[in-house]
Amino acid sequence: MEEKENIQFELTDLLIEQVRQLIVENDNDALRVLMDDFHFADIAEILEELDLDEAIYIIKLLDSETTSGILMELDEDIREKVLENLSAKEIAEEVEELDTDDAADMIAELPEDRKDAVISQIEDKEHKAEIQELLTYDEGTAGALMAKELVKVNENWNITNCVSEMRAQAEDVTRVHSIYVVDNDEKLIGRLSLKDLLIASPKAHISDVYIPKVDYVDVNEDVEDVAKIMAKYDLEAIPVVDENQTLLGRITIDDIVDVIKEEADKDYQLAAGITQDVEADDSIIELTRARLPWLFLGLVGGIGAFIIMFFFEGILPEKAVILFLFTPLIAAMAGNVGVQSSAIIVQGLANDDVKGSINNRLIKEMLLATLNGIILAVFLFLFVWVWTNELNLAIAISISLVVVIIVAGLVGTFVPLFLDKQGIDPAIATGPFITTSNDIFGIVIYLMIAKTILGI
Repeated sequence: MEEKENIQFELTDLLIEQVRQLIVENDNDALRVLMDDFHFADIAEILEELDLDEAIYIIKLLDSETTSGILMELDEDIREKVLENLSAKEIAEEVEELDTDDAADMIAELPEDRKDAVISQIEDKEHKAEIQELLTYDEGTAGALMAKELVKVNENWNITNCVSEMRAQAEDVTRVHSIYVVDNDEKLIGRLSLKDLLIASPKAHISDVYIPKVDYVDVNEDVEDVAKIMAKYDLEAIPVVDENQTLLGRITIDDIVDVIKEEADKDYQLAAGITQDVEADDSIIELTRARLPWLFLGLVGGIGAFIIMFFFEGILPEKAVILFLFTPLIAAMAGNVGVQSSAIIVQGLANDDVKGSINNRLIKEMLLATLNGIILAVFLFLFVWVWTNELNLAIAISISLVVVIIVAGLVGTFVPLFLDKQGIDPAIATGPFITTSNDIFGIVIYLMIAKTILGI
């Protein structure tokens, strides 16, 4: 698919109105001329602003080479609605213009009954077989993410034959990131440098010039681990092999960027207390289902805090009622510190930056929390002392703040590390979970210390 460059594209109301007017007038020639000036990603932006019928009109108007790219750039929900209004034959025509990984992704989004119908309409038998292969791999694995399009050469070829074969293979490859070397059994044994290829004698064999060192991933590798490997070694593409080292496909950086974005979106939602993959345009029921569990947890935590405060309220003298006025501050500080600590750990785990033992992490966090707690407590001590003229009360509240911050920091550090060790996404530890737990811990610690120091 030929890509058009248009970095100056700007989506305006005037442009949308122009497109709509041309659709109303059925001025197809003018529409084609207008769309020809835009990259397919820009056209996707335009379609997302149109009504569904208008979007489908343009999809059916343009050639499949263009519209296949447009469909892949559309928001998933919009793409689903568009595909519902296309026949199996029309979808198959779009699929045939896509690389195998994108083609498999599009087909995977279809209902089961339509998948078979679309696949049966694909005329290119090799393309069809490769798509069917990709659909067999579990979602979230390297196999499901890879593309079958790549350039590979046999170690026994000479340079002249190699160049000829590469030209033929490259016709089906959008971008040639790497040249992979295989043996007679199709096993990956290395990679070929373009420089070495250019300067080598035409009679030389690939076995004489190829580089045996090559990074690769197993077909069943988790895509997040693939992303970490590619980021670590600054790879634009990485080959995928099976347990026999047979070369199956490759994963390119554009697919990995999508994985990183999706994971970041998921972690952000988990941190905010949203347990399902939802978007702003989803239904009220879906959004409620995603948000309610953690909101309910917060409600339960609030009730728990109320019970604790109610219990202590009866045994505190009137002069100590000021303690309750500082309860929201203590609870808020506990929640904030816990979220800060957990966010740093979750980010570190996601980037594979967290090294060393859990004990060392906890010690470091305790020292950090102690320093922050003391600095904040000094300020709070002076304020309470000046405001109330009660030295013991100021000491009790200040010491409570230090202890609460330390405990919150330890909880915020330990919980995501523990969840990660158990194979659970540590992002779930942030947000409402940490906030609620530290609110309760903070109030208990606060009131217990105050009770002890004040002798009540």
